[in-house]
Amino acid sequence: MSDRYDIAIVGSGPAGLSAAINAKIRNKDIIVFGSRDFSAKLIKAPKINNYLGFYNVTGEKLKEEFENHIKAMDISIKYERINAVYAIGDYFVLMVNEKMYEATSIILATGVEYTKPLKGEEEFLGKGVGYCATCDAPLYKGKTVAIVGYNDDAEEDTNFVNELASKTYYIPMYNGNYKLKDNIEIIKDKPIEIKGDMFVNKLLLKNCTIETDGVFILKDSVPPGQLVPGLEIEDGHIKTDRNMNTNIPGCFAAGDCVGKPYQYIKSAGEGQIASLSAVSYIDSLKNSRK
Repeated sequence: MSDRYDIAIVGSGPAGLSAAINAKIRNKDIIVFGSRDFSAKLIKAPKINNYLGFYNVTGEKLKEEFENHIKAMDISIKYERINAVYAIGDYFVLMVNEKMYEATSIILATGVEYTKPLKGEEEFLGKGVGYCATCDAPLYKGKTVAIVGYNDDAEEDTNFVNELASKTYYIPMYNGNYKLKDNIEIIKDKPIEIKGDMFVNKLLLKNCTIETDGVFILKDSVPPGQLVPGLEIEDGHIKTDRNMNTNIPGCFAAGDCVGKPYQYIKSAGEGQIASLSAVSYIDSLKNSRK
């Protein structure tokens, strides 16, 4: 168990990093969860002309400038994937596999997921479909499990699940060397639909069907509506007001995850607003306790 942070920031794109530097300037104790590339969308950008002060730069160059900025401010990033966030009274618990972190407030800057959910994914969520393989692995001891992995981080989780499951299938959505145990069956195919009765019993792929007791879908991030129970979603995005408040007190959101336009400078601005709102929220809590 870590100490309780003032602000936990989930996401390391322009919104998350902007939130981090503004919270750090205001002497708040923060923790940032993200990836080494900061944002997959950012590093793939061939040219950026609408980010004030940076004309005709590549996404890689802008990422380098972001990195220099946070290093200068002694801000580090936890390369851990948040699987669930729970509001517990006046603080939040963030779950990372077998670990958890506490924070007085959270800022969601998770970006937007461009892959649509599989047919049956939402229907069977909690009924054989899950997003945290290591959390739920004990439920599948001696059973068959299929894991759809969108990046190589999923391989470690797959190896762990395989220690408990009787049979493990791995369906990679990327090309790689696949550092998996020998008894894990790799199927290079496209998942189409998750089927079942009361619970999952099949995963339909383009060219075959797998009989399975569970399906884990391991992407870069959990969809916000599943990440934070009770979070209000509108038109596929987190619903916020102008101060980036969500419907949950102490929970703020910024960037692509709150809606269009999907622009880096817009995300950075919203990250600043979310940070200032979180700071105000924390200070008001402290004053109310005096």
